[in-house]
Amino acid sequence: MITVYEFFSLSLYQQLDRQLLILADAATHSLSEVKEHKEAFETDDFRGLDDDGDLDIPWQNIQQASQGIEWFDQNRQLIAKTGKVFPPIDLSHYHWTYIVDGKKIRTLTLQINKESELQKQIIGYVRVSESTKPVERVLIKLRLGMMLGGILVSGLTAFGGMWLTKQSLKPIEQSFEKLKQFTADASHELRNPLAGIRTCVEVMQSHPERIHPADIDKLKAIASGVNQMTSLVEDLLLLARTDQDSIPITTNLVIIPMNELLEDLVEFLLYQAEEKGVQLILDMNNEIKIKGEGNQLWRLFLNLIENAIYYTDTGGKVTVYLEQQEKWVWVRIEDTGIGISPEQLPFVFDRLWRADQARNRRKGGSGLGLAIAQTLAQNHQAEITATSQLGKGSCFSVRFPTLAHT
Repeated sequence: MITVYEFFSLSLYQQLDRQLLILADAATHSLSEVKEHKEAFETDDFRGLDDDGDLDIPWQNIQQASQGIEWFDQNRQLIAKTGKVFPPIDLSHYHWTYIVDGKKIRTLTLQINKESELQKQIIGYVRVSESTKPVERVLIKLRLGMMLGGILVSGLTAFGGMWLTKQSLKPIEQSFEKLKQFTADASHELRNPLAGIRTCVEVMQSHPERIHPADIDKLKAIASGVNQMTSLVEDLLLLARTDQDSIPITTNLVIIPMNELLEDLVEFLLYQAEEKGVQLILDMNNEIKIKGEGNQLWRLFLNLIENAIYYTDTGGKVTVYLEQQEKWVWVRIEDTGIGISPEQLPFVFDRLWRADQARNRRKGGSGLGLAIAQTLAQNHQAEITATSQLGKGSCFSVRFPTLAHT
């Protein structure tokens, strides 16, 4: 676009220079008459021609209001001038452009010679000038048009790009929707076979006398695999339902006493913590209530506390804090576990993601626990964040709005 503007600008100034050259050439034929009739040359009747055999055009016929003509003798002294535009400088300067009162003036000076048998003799000079205002006016309109055109083109390009992007994403979105539907359907359909396998295993384990001693460990492995598969299927089904917005959380909101929920949850996980040698502590003072769905809140904090227990070594500590600060209710789960590196911390809530050190410690996890926790927190208009120091522990905080701000 800049190149186009420069091309038009150059063309307009070249056209202006050609006009000046034509005017100067016409004015040169009047030099002798101007010298003889200084007083009469400004009248409309004056038509000085030199009868030198070429085509003479009176300068009055081509001079415009925005132009000026000056005649000089061979000593560069001004003889006469006519018009309205004159550069404020003597003839010794041959610049093309001057600026007068903030306005540009374009000038052209021609040397007038009288040819003799021996040599050319300088008899005078003609300087013609013209304001560049008409050219600048055209260039301003051109710039405005190009700017508006650029805005229009940019708008059309952006709109076209958005439309093309939307069209190109449609197949991907459709495939993604089908994938989510398949995940939900597959998770739902897998529940019944897994329930049947679990029932069979439990029946067999209830009659150990019928089991060959060599098959006992195999049966335990089957039971463990079924439990892991069941947990994974339940996680996938929960996420699939959440993605499809099929959980009517807004219609199931009730007042939940967080003190009681966390007490029951800590009591439920206490045996698991003691079995691993981890101290599980609940730190809370006042009775605090929020609006929520009980099962989802239970699952949210179950995932967070279980994670903390899993990744805390024997002799470590997991502390659950409950407190209210102004318009927010905070639940924090702090542990003295292995921690998460700063590079991996931004990805802890991604689905199917686990830190490298976590993969070596927990073989049965699905990598969905924290993703589910984040989804359930968002269902309650809550914000979940994580901080951690590698080798020192982690802290997961969930911030709920109070009853007054729900």
